[in-house]
Amino acid sequence: MLLSELGGKEIVNLNNGERLGIIADSDIIVDEKTGKIISLIIPERKFQLKLFGGNQDMEIPWDSIRKIGQDMIIIEVEEI
Repeated sequence: MLLSELGGKEIVNLNNGERLGIIADSDIIVDEKTGKIISLIIPERKFQLKLFGGNQDMEIPWDSIRKIGQDMIIIEVEEI
């Protein structure tokens, strides 16, 4: 799969069904030596936190990804 094919996919948590964001809004951390993806950084979407100036980005380890489908990426992480 190409990195460009991840764009536009919605990220959903398997544990609680919560929508976490869209991969286009996210950053990817890559290991400089191996070129492997380490994690995704998803910006906080909750308006209340941004209103008070808090920048609460969420880091999702790449090994938490369970399935990459046509429209979404299913991850498995504890309650956030």
